[in-house]
Amino acid sequence: MTDQSANYFARGNTARGAHFLHDSAFQGLNRLYVLTGPPGTGKSTIIRRLADRLTEQGKQLDYFHSPLRPGELDGLIATDVKIGIIDGRASEGITDQTAQVIIPVGVADAVDQGRLAKHLGTIQGLEEKLADAYANAYEGYAAALRIHDEWERYYIDSMDFEKANEIAGQLIEGLFAGHEHDAPTVRRRLFFGAATPKGAVDFIPGLTASLRRRIFIKGRPGSGKSTLLKKLASAAEQKGVDVRVFHCGLDPNSLDMLIFPELSTAIFDSTAPHEYFPDRDGDEVLDMYALAMTPGTDEQYALELAEIKERYASKMKEATVFLAAAEQLDAQIKSFYSAATDFSVIEAIGARLQDEFDSLLDP
Repeated sequence: MTDQSANYFARGNTARGAHFLHDSAFQGLNRLYVLTGPPGTGKSTIIRRLADRLTEQGKQLDYFHSPLRPGELDGLIATDVKIGIIDGRASEGITDQTAQVIIPVGVADAVDQGRLAKHLGTIQGLEEKLADAYANAYEGYAAALRIHDEWERYYIDSMDFEKANEIAGQLIEGLFAGHEHDAPTVRRRLFFGAATPKGAVDFIPGLTASLRRRIFIKGRPGSGKSTLLKKLASAAEQKGVDVRVFHCGLDPNSLDMLIFPELSTAIFDSTAPHEYFPDRDGDEVLDMYALAMTPGTDEQYALELAEIKERYASKMKEATVFLAAAEQLDAQIKSFYSAATDFSVIEAIGARLQDEFDSLLDP
């Protein structure tokens, strides 16, 4: 079996605050287990051990990573049978329509409340500091996005929108001709990357590795990359072509990548902080700056653009520092709950879930 497992984020630390895509990322499941309970009680460990077991069995999985600690998992889907598990504290947007059956699995009973009680005041103080750290990080990202808007204006004024529309039309025709059908489409919304305490992290190489065709969009801020992707996504929906829509980790109102599974094709914004270059057959570059912008724009505004770029980088670094502080505060909170948790109870819950997954996957 070809390994088609994939890594994603379904939540992000963005310029618009904490942003969640679980309603779409987990849509259409037959069954979804939702782990409920306080932090530090082993929910991520349960998910990781289940993932390791399923991987050993050769199952294809969708992994959903934590943007605070990308090495930890927020959730998991066994894709061939549409069964998932998620940390309820790390998700929003899950509704009764997300899965045919939703099963809450509580872990709070493993916590010794008496042992925890003497630390509740300290925990509350840490939670307030944590909320402040997140708020400061989000304000930093919002300030960076405002600076990015300044950056974009220099290029928008030099943009040939007629040419950009022509490029979009040619792509739509080239991608979808012969693939139109009337069946309902699936538009699944995800993040391929996230702002983390260590900076930007993305999974583009793995998500596109098995695809026959990859289109690397190059350009400048304001050169129409996200607009192009929105037009392609809309056209795919109109023509009945399934599409995975990847939102920008800084501004979730913008798009950074589309994957068309049945076309074995990805098209994505390949500029910093997720800059990649063609390295195999089937790779091609679409340079919006070269194709649709007044030549010499970079040179004409070099001084102004350099100052904006410096301010943008500084604000992004500042926001990342606050996010790192949030990770440390979150770790302190978790340590109190972990110290009060009977992990033999957690292990028993994990073992029961493994047995249930085994019975569902191999009836």
